[in-house]
Amino acid sequence: MTTLTRARCRARAHPFAMDAALAAGVLVCMVAGSFVEPRGPEGVDWELRIPDPLSLVLMTLGAAALVFRRRAPRTVLALAGGASVAESVTGDPRAPVVMCAVVALYTVASTTDRPTTWRVGLLTMTVLTGTAMAVGPLPWYAQENLAIFAWTGIGATAGDAVRSRRAFVQAIRERAERAERTREEEARRRVAEERLRIARDLHDVVAHHIALVNVQAGVAAHVMDRRPDQAKEALAHVREASRSALGELRATVGLLRQSGDPEAPTEPAPGLDRLDELAGTFRSAGLRVEVARTDQGTELPAAVDLAAYRIVQEALTNVQKHAGTRARAEVSVVRVGPHIEVTVLDDGSGEGHEQAPAGGGHGLLGMRERVTALRGTLTTGPRYGGGFRVHAILPVKTHTSAAGDGRP
Repeated sequence: MTTLTRARCRARAHPFAMDAALAAGVLVCMVAGSFVEPRGPEGVDWELRIPDPLSLVLMTLGAAALVFRRRAPRTVLALAGGASVAESVTGDPRAPVVMCAVVALYTVASTTDRPTTWRVGLLTMTVLTGTAMAVGPLPWYAQENLAIFAWTGIGATAGDAVRSRRAFVQAIRERAERAERTREEEARRRVAEERLRIARDLHDVVAHHIALVNVQAGVAAHVMDRRPDQAKEALAHVREASRSALGELRATVGLLRQSGDPEAPTEPAPGLDRLDELAGTFRSAGLRVEVARTDQGTELPAAVDLAAYRIVQEALTNVQKHAGTRARAEVSVVRVGPHIEVTVLDDGSGEGHEQAPAGGGHGLLGMRERVTALRGTLTTGPRYGGGFRVHAILPVKTHTSAAGDGRP
């Protein structure tokens, strides 16, 4: 920090002391100037003189008023201006009391707006200059009278310039602070969206594979004594489902790593190209699943592809958990104009589906959030005659950046 900067900091910290120092400096300058006479018998000549006691009193009063210039700038200007007017009428030779009025006018201009500066400046300039020209002991065209006009104009102009600069700097500072707050809010929003996306992925992965593990473990426990071969097959499915769950969890959690971490995920996020593999995992768990597709050749954005896969995964998981072991599920993926429609039906009772939201409902809520983020529509509900229906309509082309579910 430079010496000038430290001085400015101290001045801002102790304004009253600085105003007192300024008033003392102005008083010294006025007293020193009152001892000099710029007129001689043969034109302009500088010589020493003794000021009048009244002039010394007026200078002291004007300088003392400057101590309070920040607290009551207009009142101080009125007092300093009155002292200057009195000196113009009575002083001969005249003392430089007008210096107090110039400093007070500068303070008013630097602390108010421009219209006020114009009004107060013109009034001060007119009163001081007019009084000095009209009733003073000097001729109206004397240089001292014209100097009053010039110095009051300079004081008002300098104060207005300082006020304008302060306002400009303050506007820049506020704009920078707003920009910083906007960046922080945007960063927090993006972090929240990313957390929500990762939470959805974790829920989909865990719910799907844990449901399969639960079913196969139940089968293994049921047939362990009577049919050990079937129990071994069920345990093999448990092992495969747990391995898949761990792999997907590792890939999802890997998204939270820093960019320089060595084990960042490299596999693409799953999409509809793995739909048959997904259906196979449910068939191995005992669920009858049929898949029908008429979207061959359709190139989907990464976010839409992942959302469609997760919707089918979550819907089949709900069928596995709620519709019963003898349920039959149908999955259809159809291209309809600018949209792709994903439908999952089951012929179970549907009661578990209706109760799922009350017991947590994170699966249906996650599906709805995914579809809404892509500006699609999702319809869920029980079917007439039993069962449950999940129907999602997703745009084939999307410009939504809020999805954030793109493949790495």
